[in-house]
Amino acid sequence: MTAERLDPARTALLLFDFLRGYTERDAASRARYEPVVANAAAVLAAARAAGVKVFYTRADHRADRATSARTIRDADNRLRPLAPGAADGPLLTGGTAETEIVPALAPRPEDFVVPKHRWSAFHGTYLETALRSQGIDTLVLCGGSTDVGIASTAFAARDLDYNVVIVSDACSSPEQDNHDQLVRRMFPRMARVRTAAQVRGMLGG
Repeated sequence: MTAERLDPARTALLLFDFLRGYTERDAASRARYEPVVANAAAVLAAARAAGVKVFYTRADHRADRATSARTIRDADNRLRPLAPGAADGPLLTGGTAETEIVPALAPRPEDFVVPKHRWSAFHGTYLETALRSQGIDTLVLCGGSTDVGIASTAFAARDLDYNVVIVSDACSSPEQDNHDQLVRRMFPRMARVRTAAQVRGMLGG
């Protein structure tokens, strides 16, 4: 990876939780995700054309939530107060229609689809093993939510010494101010923050 050029042989695109249960939850979610999915699709097309390896994450929670986190905290992901013992939701159950990847970004047989049980795409998954075995040292990251899974994965990737490129307009959060704060103030410390159009250029598109 140079200043504004990505080496396709050493780069992977990670499409994070572009799942129907998130993108099609309600009218507001559909409207918010429509341009984000379109931008991700443009990056995906450029990545495929360049020969970049493509990875997906997919939430994979048990129906009985027996492996889900029950940590002590004040609020859920959307900063709504949590009563003691209250469930933090919604979580998507593995194997259901909610955990299907949106058709516009559908994986191909040669792609890697990584089931995950926590925010980070690295925690308890085979992601790093696959990246290392493919000789990949640079991760292009997009998806949702910016302030949950994207942030957690970006921090983990940085601590594992990966180069990271975050596609700012192919990430989303229900709280726009959270998205903006991370993109403007936090992510530049650990990654290159670029638009979908800029990433396409970095891939030679």
